[in-house]
Amino acid sequence: MKLLKLFRSKIYLAELLIVSILIIGILGYRYISGYSWMEAVYMTVITMATVGFSEVKPLDTASKIFTIFFIISSVFIVAYAISVVTEYVLGKNSVQLLKKKRVKNKIKDLSGHIIICGYGRNGAQAAERLSSYKRPFVVIEKDKEVIEKYEDEVLFIEGDATDDDSLIEAGVSKAKYLITAMPDDASNLFVVLSSRQLNKELFIISRASLINSQRKLILAGADKVIMPDKIGGDHMASLVVMPDLISFMDKLSTEGKHTTTLEEIAIEDLTDKITGNSLRDLDLRKRTGCTIIGYIAPDGEYIINPEADLQLESKSKVIVLGRPEQIMKLNEIFQIG
Repeated sequence: MKLLKLFRSKIYLAELLIVSILIIGILGYRYISGYSWMEAVYMTVITMATVGFSEVKPLDTASKIFTIFFIISSVFIVAYAISVVTEYVLGKNSVQLLKKKRVKNKIKDLSGHIIICGYGRNGAQAAERLSSYKRPFVVIEKDKEVIEKYEDEVLFIEGDATDDDSLIEAGVSKAKYLITAMPDDASNLFVVLSSRQLNKELFIISRASLINSQRKLILAGADKVIMPDKIGGDHMASLVVMPDLISFMDKLSTEGKHTTTLEEIAIEDLTDKITGNSLRDLDLRKRTGCTIIGYIAPDGEYIINPEADLQLESKSKVIVLGRPEQIMKLNEIFQIG
């Protein structure tokens, strides 16, 4: 980026010099040679272009001296402008190649990362959320303007997510999750089919706009299908029916110093630091201030507000609620992260 900014500054300088020499030429031929404005513009252009046309009318000594210095100045300035433009074009291509190479090297080092297909409204929100949790992710996007705008913040693969080559370049074989958030359901369906074939273990989350698409995406291999429009409508209706409860729930998903956070933690991260094997033995409330509000059994069963005597099983998870500093304390005590 610094290199491109340097090139742009040189281009601005070249533009300024070209405009300045044009103005000087026009004014010189107008007032030194006594040409009309149209004749002065004509003489300035043919002199700078070095096309060899004859002058409008014979030049006197003062006009000839002015023309000599004008030719020398314009030749150097035009040559400088051409070199700057050439350097900018070649330099921009080189910078883009270096960026692509750097992105490829970073992706090669990734494992267990997330792939986001499409950087529209939903894709950008997903990326922002993952960034706040410091989770590694790669975005596949085909809009060059979007990539150039956010390339300093996000790891991009330029290409079509429905193309297998783009998924392979994004490291789909080593990825753990894939989020396809493109606005077209047919495109999301292609991505789900392709990515499922490339990685059988991949957890795929797909966006859907139409209800009819939800079942097709599940059959194609999506593990979860999200309908943003339906969620938005339900949310607005809920704000009418139970506004305080929904506002409270919104606070749970809002980042900030004084907000609360929900975390999903594997039992294996907790049990090796305690004696016993029940929720009571964890004693998270007393040790960290966090509250256990849910338990996910190994078979996927969800238990809301579990009893303290619930026996912990291998490969299960707990859902904890706490303020950011309490979650941080939990991570420090149990060395999670």
